[in-house]
Amino acid sequence: MTLEDQLKQKTYYKMFINEHEDIHPILVLGEAFQEEATKDLPNLSSIRFAQGEVYFHHKDYEAAIFKWENITEELEPWAKKNTADAYYELGLLSTAEDIYTTISSDNATLNTEVALQLFSLYIERGKNDAAVATIKRTIASNPEYPNVTEIARAFFEGQQDWNNAVDLAVSEAMRSEDLNWINVLNTYVDKGVTKGHAPSYFTPALIRLFQLDKKIFEQLVSSLWKSYEHEESYFTWIREINQLLLQLDLEREDNWHELSSLHKNSYFNLIEGRYFIKMLQEFIPDMLTNWLRLADERNVVLSSAAVLSWNELFPTTISLSIVSEAEKLISITETDIDELEESLSLFDSIIDWAAAHDMGENNRFKWLVDQLVDFDRQHLLITGLTGSGKSTFINTVLGDDLQDSPTSSIVMFKDGKEEEITEITDREISRLDGFAEFQERMDRRRNALESIIEFRSPNGFLQENKLAFIDTPGLKGNHNDRYEVLKNLQVADAVLFVLDGNAPFRDKERGILVQIQELAPDIPVHFLLSKMDTIVGEQEAVRIYQETESLIHSILPDANVFAFSSQYERGQQLKDIKEFIRSIKTTRNLEDRRLAKLLYFIRTIIASLLQKRIDVENQLVESIRWNEEMYTKLNGAVNQLKDTEVQKTRAISKSYRTIRETIQQDIAKTVPAMLKECSALIKEDSNFSNIHLELNDVMNRRLQEYLEQTVMPKFYSSLQDWISYSKEEFDQAQEFLNEMGDGFNQMYGEEHLALVCDFKVLDDWLRDTDRMTSRFQLENVNILLRRTPSQFLLKSAGKLFGAISQNKAMLYNKYKAFVENEDYAETIDEVSKQFFQPFELFEKSLARDVTLFFKSSLRNLETAVEEAKLGIESNQDLLNKMNTNPEMFRDPLTLFGVRLRQFEWMTVAGKGIQTVY
Repeated sequence: MTLEDQLKQKTYYKMFINEHEDIHPILVLGEAFQEEATKDLPNLSSIRFAQGEVYFHHKDYEAAIFKWENITEELEPWAKKNTADAYYELGLLSTAEDIYTTISSDNATLNTEVALQLFSLYIERGKNDAAVATIKRTIASNPEYPNVTEIARAFFEGQQDWNNAVDLAVSEAMRSEDLNWINVLNTYVDKGVTKGHAPSYFTPALIRLFQLDKKIFEQLVSSLWKSYEHEESYFTWIREINQLLLQLDLEREDNWHELSSLHKNSYFNLIEGRYFIKMLQEFIPDMLTNWLRLADERNVVLSSAAVLSWNELFPTTISLSIVSEAEKLISITETDIDELEESLSLFDSIIDWAAAHDMGENNRFKWLVDQLVDFDRQHLLITGLTGSGKSTFINTVLGDDLQDSPTSSIVMFKDGKEEEITEITDREISRLDGFAEFQERMDRRRNALESIIEFRSPNGFLQENKLAFIDTPGLKGNHNDRYEVLKNLQVADAVLFVLDGNAPFRDKERGILVQIQELAPDIPVHFLLSKMDTIVGEQEAVRIYQETESLIHSILPDANVFAFSSQYERGQQLKDIKEFIRSIKTTRNLEDRRLAKLLYFIRTIIASLLQKRIDVENQLVESIRWNEEMYTKLNGAVNQLKDTEVQKTRAISKSYRTIRETIQQDIAKTVPAMLKECSALIKEDSNFSNIHLELNDVMNRRLQEYLEQTVMPKFYSSLQDWISYSKEEFDQAQEFLNEMGDGFNQMYGEEHLALVCDFKVLDDWLRDTDRMTSRFQLENVNILLRRTPSQFLLKSAGKLFGAISQNKAMLYNKYKAFVENEDYAETIDEVSKQFFQPFELFEKSLARDVTLFFKSSLRNLETAVEEAKLGIESNQDLLNKMNTNPEMFRDPLTLFGVRLRQFEWMTVAGKGIQTVY
């Protein structure tokens, strides 16, 4: 054991024991001390140091401290360290820390031991930052010290201090080149605790690891790749790792299976339409370059196709040497990749993207692709000029009068367990209710070619021959009209061109044939010579057949020609047709042909979606313009309706006030006269002491009778007329709103806006007027019992002089004159007030009621205004995004084109370099 080991383990004292192992160390050291003390120049430090160790081991820490405090020379630093250890054991941590921090030495072992003790002390005192700093300094100064890195690792992991743990693993892996540290780092990556580190942080370690062990290098790269995959730093990682790989000497023979798979999956994820090309261009070329350099056997063709397709779209972004290598590899390497599955996956990606970006359901394309992958039956497209006899042929073969009028849509006839007729358009797929509705679809003309009809029914001929007929509308002379019919040619495996035997293969048919060959040059075309029974003479029929066949073969040498007549015996005719169809069926490479057609349809849908993007932009512009126009007109309509509401409120309220004022005038005119007539009730022999009471009662009774029997009926009648007048006003308003609504609904193209008023208001008015005019009770009016001076004097005189007979004549004349000359203004006011009091609330609510009448219509108009406003804002926002970021639509479709071109390259793998189209 070395001296340093003895000092570390506090076993320095054993140097003094030697042969005295059976004697207690304290006794041995005591005797040694006494012996040394007798010398002229005693050196007692080493013995005291040893004694301190023995005391320490026996937990007599105070004695140990006493011994170590007097140590000098080379053992002094170790004595200080041991003294601090003793205070540490006594629990005097602060004192121990002070001593540890004052130790200064050039001895690396001592310094490391002191640091480790401080490290433990800091942990115990909860000073984690100090502990981290101490252990990091220790590793930096003496990383080879036994267990120091393991101690640090355990501490960092225990504290879940993953940044420092990762730093330790990376630095130790690079320093020591110990692959165990790479394994530790890999576990950290798998835990997900390295995501916070920049990808470039790991580059130096990866470079070193590549030199040490390529397989472990691949494992670590794979782990890091997966950890960054869903992080914001993913693109940074892709750039960093591919720039690193470009610097490394990669050999395909090293079998980089995992890296090859990672490049493949990441590349396809990146080009599936979620990212802009401008961003991808920064790292895709490097990524494809590296993928080709390290691609394993399963991915050599795929990576080569990816390089070539990307290079076609973005020339010069990939080095010429890599492009040349890709061309070489794809020309000599066969592939077992399921191209059909990959193509269908691409098609589904495009359809999903289109649906997510409001580009329609594209049901026609879905249906067409479904037919292409139905390898159990072949598709024979039957076409010809209108009137060529095409429908007769189909009816004869299928045994039903399915086509009793010209076809307007594309129809596919299939064998099925039961009759099922389906109409497919881009927007929807709908089930037709039987043959009658199918025939109705066939009779239509407008937008007929926008749909495809699939007609399934039990049919022995189609089942036996594993065949489906695709019937087209009759072709006409116009090139564009023919294109609309023939644009679905690619779904067919062969074409049967029906010719009229009476005028076969004219210039018009030849023009159609040229167009078919332009649209689908690889689809074989055969001919059916129809209506042969209408030709007079068998010799003439044979001549026409031979001449027609000769003309056809001069253009299409491989085409077959079949003579057909609906008058021939059906059984024999079907047998001949069966043989003919067997002769023209495609029997070789059907799946390869269908794959080429699938790629054609994928290219077609990409082109159509690009056009749809333009159409969407135009539709948005038109929608904004239309909504702006509607917004202006609807706002104008709102103002018109409000003006109408104000005008009707004024008219109806004015009419009501006129009635009330008329009644008030009648009351003001009639009541005074009626009350004055009561003077006839005053007689000379009347009891003038209470005559005023009797007169007041009589007057009230007459007022009650007048108001209830005369005024109220008249008022009721007037109110009925007023309600009738109000209804006319409301009817006019409703008629005006109906015209307004019809105008707007014509612009909407549907019954979108309902401007219906609430005529229940009139019912409420009728009910209220019936209730309020059914009975009237006048509260007793104080007519002659007022405390006016004249009344007061008259009543007082009646009481005072009424008993004296000679004074009655005078009182009679006075009372009579008073009753006849009184103006009764207060009485009139009081009577009017009582009469109209029940109607006050009614009158005040007229404006509110008229508002309620128009409320629903106004609300609907205002809702339409808000809809138009939202339509402007939302469409303008989308249009701005489209114009600001045209790549939102263009880039995904461009990338879909890259993927399509990639599959096209794969179809020629191992066959030499050539293009599909």
